[in-house]
Formats: sequence, C-alpha cells, structure tokens
Amino acid sequence: MKMLINGNWTDAENKETIDVTNPYDGGLLESIPSATKKDVDHAIESAAIGQKVWYRKIVRERAEILRRFLELLKRDKDELAKTLTLETGKPIFDSYGEIDSVYMTFESSIEIVKHQYGKTMPMGIEGGYDDDLQVTVHEPLGVIACIVPFNFPAALWAFKAGPALMAGNAIVVKPATSNPLCVLKLMGLLVEAGVTPEAVQCITGRGSKVGNWIVENPLIAQVNLTGGVEAGKEIARRAAENLTDYKFELGGNDPLIICADCDMDLAVNEAGDKTRNAGQCCSGAKRFIVHKSVKEEFMNRLIEERLKTVKIGDLLDMETDYGTLISEKAAIEVEKQVEKTISQGARLVYGGARKGAFYEPTVLDQVTVDMDIARDMEVFGPLFPIIEFETLDEAIDIAEASSYGLSAGVITNNLQDAMKVAGSLKSGMVAVNGSGGFRAQELPFGGGKKMSGNSRECMSSVLEEVTQEKSIIFRYAMKKYNESK
Repeated sequence: MKMLINGNWTDAENKETIDVTNPYDGGLLESIPSATKKDVDHAIESAAIGQKVWYRKIVRERAEILRRFLELLKRDKDELAKTLTLETGKPIFDSYGEIDSVYMTFESSIEIVKHQYGKTMPMGIEGGYDDDLQVTVHEPLGVIACIVPFNFPAALWAFKAGPALMAGNAIVVKPATSNPLCVLKLMGLLVEAGVTPEAVQCITGRGSKVGNWIVENPLIAQVNLTGGVEAGKEIARRAAENLTDYKFELGGNDPLIICADCDMDLAVNEAGDKTRNAGQCCSGAKRFIVHKSVKEEFMNRLIEERLKTVKIGDLLDMETDYGTLISEKAAIEVEKQVEKTISQGARLVYGGARKGAFYEPTVLDQVTVDMDIARDMEVFGPLFPIIEFETLDEAIDIAEASSYGLSAGVITNNLQDAMKVAGSLKSGMVAVNGSGGFRAQELPFGGGKKMSGNSRECMSSVLEEVTQEKSIIFRYAMKKYNESK
C-alpha cells in the first residue's frame, strides 16, 4: 500500500519499502513506502498551501464534507475492522468498536466547532478604552503533525484528525510503522469525501527518521503525539529549534488501589479489563496495590474468573476476545520484563508463557515498591503485578512512587477513603470504583501530570489545543453608540 500525498497514492522517492506483517501468524500483509526527507518536506509544503484552501471553506461546508466521510466510514466498516485486526493482532469485535469510536469522534468534532464562540470584552473598565470594541475569534493553528501509536491507531488518529480538520487545520499524519494500513485507508476516505487533498497528507516510514524530519520542519505549527516518554523528549528537543508547539499523551504506570472493604466482584471485573488489547494500553491498571486482607481472594478470583476464561482463537471470529501483542519483538520485551521482576524477588503465580507475538495473561505476587515494575517500568502487555499494603497512606505512597501520572483507580466503599486517594494522587484522572482505563470521549483524558504528557485530549477541551485565540480591536467604534445612551 502506498502513502497519501496531495490526494495521490505515492511511492517513496527512492522506492524503498517496509514490510507490514500479521502479528498473529507472521504473514506478509503489505509493503509501505519508506519516505525520504524530500517526500516529507514536499508533503508539508503542500499541506501549508492546502490548509489555506481548506480553511476558506466555511464551517458548514467543512461539516458537510466530514459528514460524507462518516457515510463512507459506514460503507467500509467491515473492511476497515478486518484490516485493523490483521495488522494489530486484536480481536475483530475490538476492531469494530474502534471503528465505531472513529465515527463518534468525527461526529462530535463537527458539533463542537459549530459551538466554539468568541468573546466580547466589557467596556468602561479601563481608562482610555471606553469607546473601543474588543472581541476575540478562534483561528486554526495551521499544519498539525499527528503522530499515531500502534495500540489504538484508528481511535487515536480520530482524536487528532477530527477536531484539527473541522477547525480548519491541515494534518500531516505519521502512522505507526508496524500497522499503518487502517489509518491510510481512513485518510483516503477523507479525500474521497471531499477534503482538500493537500490538507490531508499521510507519510509512512520509520519514526526515528520520518518523525524527526516532520518535527524539524518550520512549517509545522504543532506536533500531536501519542507515544512513549523518550519519543516525547526527543520531539520536544527538536521542536524547540523552531519553538513549535507540542501536545503529548505519553506513558503510564497506572495504580489500582483495592481496599479491604472493596466490592470484590467489581475489583475483579475492573482489574480484568487489563486483558483488553492484550494489555497494550497507555492508561489502565498496571500496578495492583491490594490490601493484605483481601489479596489472596482477589488474586485467586482474578485468575479463575477472568484470566482463565479469555477466549483465544481465530481473531476474525466474533467470539474471540484475546489476541496477540503488536509483534514478537514486543512480546519478547514483556517476557524480559517479567523475568527481571522475578529476578528481583517477585513470584510467578500464573501465566508467563510466550509463543511468537502471543503472551498469556500473567500474575506476579510479592512485588515490592523497590522493584522497577512498581515504579517506572511500563509494561505494555497483559501483566498483573500484585503489591500488598496495610494502610491507606502506605497504598498512596506506593502509587506515588512512579514518575508517571496518567490515570489511577481506587476500589472502596468508603467515600472518605476514596476522596483521600483522589486528592492525593498526582495523576490526570482518578476513577473511584473503576480503573485508570476509563475513558469517556467528553472527559479530559489523562496526561497533564508528571512524565505522562501535557495534553488533555477530549471533546470538551480539544479545540483549545487545535486553535488559537486572536484579539481584534475596533478603536472608537462605540463612540457614537456610547454618546447616544
């Protein structure tokens, strides 16, 4: 499959390609271009021109075009879900849910831009400005670089692309190298729907090269990344050269505190959500901080009721609910992290087996706060490290031992304890009787704390990230009006 530049499916200038494989069976799915710097610069220069054309379309025209995209999305839903499953290793029912989320995000983007209002400043406050009309309007930033991760490529692409386009920006998208196919198809649907072709560029290739070339281009107004902390730091360093704005959703090591008085059914259910996407989630419980008195019950029920009951099989079967990691390399990394944690004193209770890109749900007991996994080792896989505590203050200290601050959760029937945890944890979100995996479209999401980023990607505040406020002053415009009062 080729990359999308100026509405055309294009090879790299040097014709070099990268293979995209199916993590489930290792089979070749497609080859994609490995873009050169010349390809990248051409796409960005075209996007800067296309953005002006796209923005000249009034809001209702942009809305009509994106509604046509939604119709095309419904038309191709089956194909898109199948593509997503084959390239990511996630079950097909998960892929259908992700395509549905794309629809909802674009639909919401259309509505929120229609209700983005400017302001009029009150007059008569400041001497010398009594007759001046002062107002604000919102304008697009320009060209936004959207760097999309592999774990939820379609859904997180939509969070970046939908609001940015509806607000009048152009987008230059860099999908994950391991699974870019669904995102490429979605970008093609935007062109088919009538979006200005130059305003929707999609470049493929290794992030270490292509991503850096994108960030270093002075025509980029903002870089929007969902990815790892190290990638965020590197982008920030390069963006500083041109004072390019950036919005990051980075890593997490979310704590889930399970108190002695918890609803155990709820605790097991919320913890078991970690099997979703084979544990490849930025947010979601990664450290299970469990009260000593209920630890054995929680651990045993988690294994028997959730982990042993996952349905493994053909990923295109709607009954299958557990798939592979994104690659064998990723599964090997999880395997190494488990081995390291065991070497530091943890005990393997369940799981621990790997076959290719498949890694079975794994429970580690006797994890202590001095171990890497209890602090800043982010495991992108189906691992359940259990850390015991006796007092709530101790649980909070364990939770706060990490430099991440994405999300968190606490399971308790005590409102005072819940409020204490919510107020004490330095994280972008705390779910009471839920896990950090909670994500509602309107609610500011994670980020904003410690090393987990600075974005609050959501529908209720995203326009603050993809537009800029401009002040316009009409000097003496109100003179006659004021004189007539």
